[in-house]
Amino acid sequence: MLLLGCIKEVSDYELVVSLPNGLSGFVPVTQISDAYSKLLSKQVAQGELLEDVDSLVDMYSPGTLVRCIVTTIEKSADGRRSIKLSIDPKKVNKCLNASALASGMLLSGFVSSVEDHGYLIDIGVSGTNAFLPRQKAQNYIKTVKRGSDLKIGQNLNCVIVEVKNEGRVVLLSIDRSEVASSLATERQNWSLSNLLPGLVVKARVQKVAPLGIKLSFLSFFTGIVDFMHMDPEKSTSYSPDQVVKACIISINPTSKVVRLTLRQAFVHPGGSPNQVSNDRIGAVVEDSTVKAFYKQFGAVFELDDGTLAFARLKHLSKTRKSFKPGAFKAGCKHKCRIIDYSLMDEMCIVSLKYQIIEARILRYQDINTGDVVQGKVFAVKPIGMQVKVTDAIKGLVPSMHLADVILKQPEKKYNIGDQVRCRVLECNPAGKKLILTLKKSLVQSKLPVLSNYEDAKPGLITHGFVVCAREFGCIVKFYNDVKGLVPKNELSSEPISCPDKVFHEGQVVKVMVLKCEPQQERLLLSFRLSSKPALEDKKECTPKKKQEVKYQIGEMVDVKVLKKKDNGLEVSVLEDEGNVIASIPTVHLSDFVATCKLLWHCLQEGDVLPRVMCLSDNGERIILSRKSAVISAVQEEQVVRSFSEIQPGMLLTGYVRKVMPFGVFVEFPFGVTGLAPKVSMSDKFVTDTKDHFVVGQTVIAKVMSIDEEKQRVLLNLKVSECSSGDSAAESFALLNQYFKEMKEIRNLLRRRGESSMTQGLCELVPGKELQLVVRDVKEDGSALFSGSCVTGLTITATRYHLGDKKVIPGEKTKALVLHVDALASKVYVSLREELLKR
Repeated sequence: MLLLGCIKEVSDYELVVSLPNGLSGFVPVTQISDAYSKLLSKQVAQGELLEDVDSLVDMYSPGTLVRCIVTTIEKSADGRRSIKLSIDPKKVNKCLNASALASGMLLSGFVSSVEDHGYLIDIGVSGTNAFLPRQKAQNYIKTVKRGSDLKIGQNLNCVIVEVKNEGRVVLLSIDRSEVASSLATERQNWSLSNLLPGLVVKARVQKVAPLGIKLSFLSFFTGIVDFMHMDPEKSTSYSPDQVVKACIISINPTSKVVRLTLRQAFVHPGGSPNQVSNDRIGAVVEDSTVKAFYKQFGAVFELDDGTLAFARLKHLSKTRKSFKPGAFKAGCKHKCRIIDYSLMDEMCIVSLKYQIIEARILRYQDINTGDVVQGKVFAVKPIGMQVKVTDAIKGLVPSMHLADVILKQPEKKYNIGDQVRCRVLECNPAGKKLILTLKKSLVQSKLPVLSNYEDAKPGLITHGFVVCAREFGCIVKFYNDVKGLVPKNELSSEPISCPDKVFHEGQVVKVMVLKCEPQQERLLLSFRLSSKPALEDKKECTPKKKQEVKYQIGEMVDVKVLKKKDNGLEVSVLEDEGNVIASIPTVHLSDFVATCKLLWHCLQEGDVLPRVMCLSDNGERIILSRKSAVISAVQEEQVVRSFSEIQPGMLLTGYVRKVMPFGVFVEFPFGVTGLAPKVSMSDKFVTDTKDHFVVGQTVIAKVMSIDEEKQRVLLNLKVSECSSGDSAAESFALLNQYFKEMKEIRNLLRRRGESSMTQGLCELVPGKELQLVVRDVKEDGSALFSGSCVTGLTITATRYHLGDKKVIPGEKTKALVLHVDALASKVYVSLREELLKR
């Protein structure tokens, strides 16, 4: 079967390709082209990297359309099917022969040789030599390759410019304009046996049905466009005999069914489908609207941002028995989670299953090194044990890590299907590599996780495991392949003549960092945690304090509210089974001061708050934060971990620690603080600092100067100075975050079933139009209103927002909601015509 696919992921050994209807396939590195396979074989034979061999990562990028042929469909042990593909032109174009080649044909080819005047291209047609003149490649090299030359094994969309000697020689072009305007025509003599995916044709609509459209093209061909591949902007306007531009996306030679797409991204060869931000994958959408339901396939939804999404039938309910078709009528709303994005369908793939919506881990990107995760034993092999963390995520527990001691017969301890609690040693989302440990001493360790050399500060005490014991000492490994040396004299306070007799491979040990050179990745360690008698008391105190430190700054945890206090919330960390108590100050419930107070008021004991960040942990008190701007700054490494890292001109996200008459003190994650003097606080003249900032307020500060001797930092908080460039986008993002948090609060109140007045507040959102009655007009020109939908609330419009209207008590009028102060039960509205018309 021939398919048009779009490269989704690229690794050193395979391409992951998005296929139509939400499917995915895999192209092994050996299925690119003959020329590339020969180079790889030569490289393997010589045992060294060759200069003229580029990796798949260097030649391919996500979003590139490729023609594929299905080679095999493999079924794994858990019943999942894996589609193996090839993009080798000898297989994709195998039905083409030299005599069938004609000018204007669009073919896929691969660079097989780089010559002085051009390139030899492998188009997979026996007896044909294809040549791409250098001048016909210049435009492509300049715009797409940014000046770098074409590489052997690179995939190209080629248009046949000239056919010579009955097809034995063809000249090609990859000029972008020529490729984009190429069209398959009757004169090119296409037949069902050699028809190719990716060809763009002019077609005529024969029949319009609920599940799709039937087309005729190239005189005597017919094909199908299913509901997922109709142009969303024209899906309701197709009619019989209408002429459309379509792209072939699959040809099944057995059933002789040809499928096409009418989506705009595909009807211009050489283009790329629309992509979605990686941040969107995993997002939970509270209210998605059913656009259409197909009883044999699934349902199409409209998400909160207006984009379309598709849910397969099995993802519409927990089980087939619990599935209710009536719940998926057009207009019905459902909560769902985005689990993938189909490049070939230009649609998000969503699930309505409760266990997927609530899942903490959905993708490899959701897993951090050092995380403790639950899994199910999937297979036990000589190299170790495979553990399934989710249906889509599998990890390997190396044989050394199956227990604190080396197991000779692991199959006696573990059975297929056993639930296990592991810790993540290494996670590489790009390579889909997940290495786990089942060593109880590591899984239950309360010490800091050492996952990079930069964190290896002298005096740090942590757990690691021995990977080598020799006469010179021991090599100890940590997380993310960080490793260090314990010299022989640091193995013990007593001399050890044969370290290999005392320490064994895989042994979990507690070590202290003596010295680290991050750039050279050199780490010197010691097993002697208190080596100097004179400092015994101090040394003993330090390890105890370190042992109490469980959470690193920036670590995300889920918590449950235990108690509400005047200054915040007392919570328990769910990951630690509620044994760790922490606190969230009221000012750290949100980036927005007003929302902080409102959230504190709405939350109750027993409520669960997901993804809260550890702000500080001194071993005695853990402080957490829900400030999304601060969390983003830490996760994106837009922070400084010490005074030495600060540089003038830096933009840092922090929060107001203290407001003084002479300025504002700002604290940043990891404890660094700075002062914004009164003259640098605002673009406006500042009379009283308290009128501009409050304690806990989230701010973006620019570093003006540093005094290394006195360890002081001077900051600027002026909005005009603290923008990264696109101030409009930054403002919109903040506004979007505010509305998102307000929506969460409204949903929280709805679920509580609060009083009718509270329920009414939930329905009042900025921009909503209300029918009100004027109750009173005050001396300052403002007016008070009442209405059936706002019973018990104070509704106010300032003099400015009355506009030109002269209102009198008892008069009925329309008004637009501007702001809702839920705590004060006040609603601010506007009667201005320019707002009401919008």
